[in-house]
Amino acid sequence: MSHSPASTLHTHLTAAGTLVALGIVYGDIGTSPLYTVRGVFVTQPITETVVLGTISSIIWTLTLLTTVKYVFIALRADNHGEGGILALYARLRRLPVRYLYLPAIIGAAALLADGIITPPISVASAIEGLRMVWPGLNTVPIVLAILAALFAFQQFGTQVIGRLFGPVMLVFFSMLAVLGVSHLVQEPSILRALSPHYALVMLTQVPGAFWLLGSIFLCSTGAEALYADMGHVGRKNIYLSWGFVKTCLVLNYLGQGAWLLQHQGAPLGEQNLFFLLIPKWALLPAIGLCTLATIIASQALISGSFTLVIEALRLRFWPKVLVNYPTELRGQAYVPSLNWLLCAGCVGVVLYFRESGNMEAAFGLAVTVTMLMTTALLAYYLRMRRVGWLWIVGLIGLYVVIEGSFLTANLAKFTHGGWLSVLLAGVLLLVMLSWIVGQRIRNELTEFTPLADYLPLLKQLSNDDSVPRYATHLVYLTKSENPRQVENGIIHSIFKRRPKRADVYYLVHVHTTDDPYTRRYHVEHILPDELVRIDFYLGFRVDHALNYMFRQVVTELVQNQEVDITSRYESLRGQEMAGDFQFVILNKTLPYEYLLRGWQRLALRLHGWLKGLGASETESFGLDNSTYTIENVPLHMPPRPELHLQRD
Repeated sequence: MSHSPASTLHTHLTAAGTLVALGIVYGDIGTSPLYTVRGVFVTQPITETVVLGTISSIIWTLTLLTTVKYVFIALRADNHGEGGILALYARLRRLPVRYLYLPAIIGAAALLADGIITPPISVASAIEGLRMVWPGLNTVPIVLAILAALFAFQQFGTQVIGRLFGPVMLVFFSMLAVLGVSHLVQEPSILRALSPHYALVMLTQVPGAFWLLGSIFLCSTGAEALYADMGHVGRKNIYLSWGFVKTCLVLNYLGQGAWLLQHQGAPLGEQNLFFLLIPKWALLPAIGLCTLATIIASQALISGSFTLVIEALRLRFWPKVLVNYPTELRGQAYVPSLNWLLCAGCVGVVLYFRESGNMEAAFGLAVTVTMLMTTALLAYYLRMRRVGWLWIVGLIGLYVVIEGSFLTANLAKFTHGGWLSVLLAGVLLLVMLSWIVGQRIRNELTEFTPLADYLPLLKQLSNDDSVPRYATHLVYLTKSENPRQVENGIIHSIFKRRPKRADVYYLVHVHTTDDPYTRRYHVEHILPDELVRIDFYLGFRVDHALNYMFRQVVTELVQNQEVDITSRYESLRGQEMAGDFQFVILNKTLPYEYLLRGWQRLALRLHGWLKGLGASETESFGLDNSTYTIENVPLHMPPRPELHLQRD
């Protein structure tokens, strides 16, 4: 079993690892002071009760939701060092729970939807600070230019600029702390907000205060990304860096509260509270630093979206798409189709909402759903770890109440823009469900036959000189988990169409393991020198480049003298020339689709449509440079009683 270099980070606490954590993990949660408190007071009059209650709610949300749930509990629910909702599902999927995949894909779809909204609101909230210097500035073109450049750069990888992430975020968080302290010392009475009492007072005594939770929740939207990025930096480095990050965040929020206490009265309106804390002489450098921080936050979310889709792809939750690896950096991938989908979505969000204040209505709702789904999976994890029922009910009940309250408050934003995140998450969920259900129907319709019934015939065909040789080595990809069975489609391809005579036949099967970075294989010689089965065991974060893996295995088999790949043609054999390898990709068709139920036909049509939009089998398995044949074979041949004719 192989492990990623990330596993060393997971067991070693290092200064470099802590600095990397600052650059990768906290982008989203770190930029939240730019818009969280401002969102509360856009229309809400500034009063002492609401100011103290808002800052208290933020501090205790960061404590209960981010610190306790994610840092102390979720980070321990890792899958061989990897985190995130799909990694958690991969660890739990062997449990006898029928629909356990549903919370996983609902959470994943909502997280991807959040990935379309976070970059625009983060970048826009920073760029809008320029209006403090140039009032009336149209920031939309600047935001669009930054986002377009960011997405265009993805194809080249982020190995170089990634080294700057940690130092930039270190300076950014230090700036947050300094700004907060500079205003805190002017109004130390804001320290009362450290008590949860003031949050309860606001929620119970101020009319309509409950709905302010929709804006307050934005302080913790990066918690799910923190969990998902654990594999990149390690649990211990997050533990250490989170102490520094939370301190800086709390100090800045206290500073914002102190400023508000000194300016009680009318709502803020269009003013950005964060930039009101900054002296005029430092405004432009601060805006530049905030812009860099929001770009880093957006980059982290884009990279996280790539990782999420790759995990979904390996778990068979997502249609096959092309995945590129632009650099040698472990774990860094580029998914072109997703990149431009996110880019189009971000551009659409900016053009539709134009202002970051308007985007806040669409922000947060999707992440709340993801958090609730993670809570549901954590309940199964705690039970699997044999934690007592009382502890499970207490913990899960607490977070259902907290996150349920935030979800309810966010639903108030639905008609003001929240519908967008619901729509995006719904479309992504439909894609996943259609792919999963269509795939399961196809698997149920796939017929298998005992391989032993055809071994004598296969041996005869391989040695039948009257049949022209189709290839020296013929390779089929099989979905049969049982090495003693094979799909009828493969039998149909070899014997019932044009007979495919080969000297050596190979059956290749891929198992996706719960360990994210497994890379091993097993070889079984079913017919010595004539039929070989190769089973690959690959983790859900490993690229399924079967072409290269297969060639490596064959090379090792040749070195061990288990197979002979020398050409069987007389004129070439004496020259020690290697024989040809031919891959056969089976396109399984359903001849009589109308015999299925209506919902099954719909699921199969959606599955087929998504398959057509995605990468081909040859691209997804890295067979582009190999010799291959695509062949249509029947998936299922149901009986047709209406065609039983009688002869006169």
